[in-house]
Amino acid sequence: MYVDEPLWPVPSEATWDFAEAYCPETDAIVQARQRADELGVTAVSPGAGAALRMLTAMTHARNVVEIGTGTGVTALWMLQALRDDGQFTSIDVEGEHHRIAREMLAAADVPQGRVRLIAGRPGEILPRLQDGAYDVVLLNVEPAALNPMLDLALRLLRPGGIFAVSNIFGNNKLGDPAQRDPATVARRLFVHRVAEDPRLLPALLAAGDGLLVSVLVPTET
Repeated sequence: MYVDEPLWPVPSEATWDFAEAYCPETDAIVQARQRADELGVTAVSPGAGAALRMLTAMTHARNVVEIGTGTGVTALWMLQALRDDGQFTSIDVEGEHHRIAREMLAAADVPQGRVRLIAGRPGEILPRLQDGAYDVVLLNVEPAALNPMLDLALRLLRPGGIFAVSNIFGNNKLGDPAQRDPATVARRLFVHRVAEDPRLLPALLAAGDGLLVSVLVPTET
């Protein structure tokens, strides 16, 4: 049967704006977002940041690893929910991003021991991190890097941990079949791969430019 109307309500622009503004950002996050805009770096939206903060709290996260530091916007959101004895690890190949992120974290009075910034290529660094030691793994990477990162990221997660990818909609192109540029195709193939991976229980959240989240399903023993 052909249905020309959606089977569920589609959010209006007003509803979308309300949802994005529902959890206000701290002054430190606003400043980090402004720096990201100056550098042309894509940062998670307030709605996506709030969702990641919630997921961090739900997992009682002690160890989080992020690939793609940016200017620290995501870190500042998730640190609000990280356990007091926890550590946030962020990897980025761009030294300038780390320099600014350090400034933003210091301005927010984040203790140095709470955040570990590692400069280098994720494909070389992730294999050095401890297997099954992380509660949340987040990718803020270019579309071409998504597929190679999946198995490396899941190796780090504990059972029941969260795997997330930010800005997965790619400026709202993901769901439009007419969009066939390489970045959109890479995102599309990746979300299908995650959906079909028996290790994961996924969902696509319409927050900001899209947030792909999934739980690493515990293995029966």
